[in-house]
Amino acid sequence: MMNLSSEEKSLPQKISEDIIELILEENLQPGDKLPNETILSERLNAGRSSVREAMKLLASRNIVTIRQGSGTYIASSPGMVEDPLGFTFIGNKQKLINDLLEVRFLLEPSIAAMATHADEKDIKKITALCDEVEKLLKTHKDHTQKDIEFHTAIAMSSKNVVVPRLIPVINSSIPLFVETTGGTLHDETIETHREIADAIASHDPLWAQDAMYLHLVYNRKRIQMIEK
Repeated sequence: MMNLSSEEKSLPQKISEDIIELILEENLQPGDKLPNETILSERLNAGRSSVREAMKLLASRNIVTIRQGSGTYIASSPGMVEDPLGFTFIGNKQKLINDLLEVRFLLEPSIAAMATHADEKDIKKITALCDEVEKLLKTHKDHTQKDIEFHTAIAMSSKNVVVPRLIPVINSSIPLFVETTGGTLHDETIETHREIADAIASHDPLWAQDAMYLHLVYNRKRIQMIEK
């Protein structure tokens, strides 16, 4: 019975891998609609129920999004779940903040240095997000989402396929840092974000690394002050 069960499970898994291959071959992008069940069944030479099960597996891995009555679409961040590292279940939030900061010191200055591989399109995006964060801070509005987008754009500019997979570590820490510091690092955030953006635009890895390090130092100082 056990062997039969594993064989039954392997068919939807195999079909799900075939669907991933199809996504890559067709160069489908986040938000693009997949062919319907009938077409996929014909193309993959598989039963519709097996295709349906395969889609459920892909949805559980956040590769596709199934919208009832509309169809199946490529997820906005394929393969990246909202809380991949399970931070939600870490009860001691203060320790989580300090440990995230420690890891950000290990990762982000080097990522900023790698981001100097940015092309003109990347630089425009980073600069525009830097402007938006500054505007929100100066008008005392919530800048958290734009701050996340700024750091994400930097990671994407590294041109390294692994670095974007590390983004959840950075992204999940930003709301915690903003909340902990009470959004008090207005001038420091504006100043260091601008330094980082300028360094990346100048393709100067050492400057970018130092600017990101200073950005994190300001956060660490403020968090330590609050803890005291």
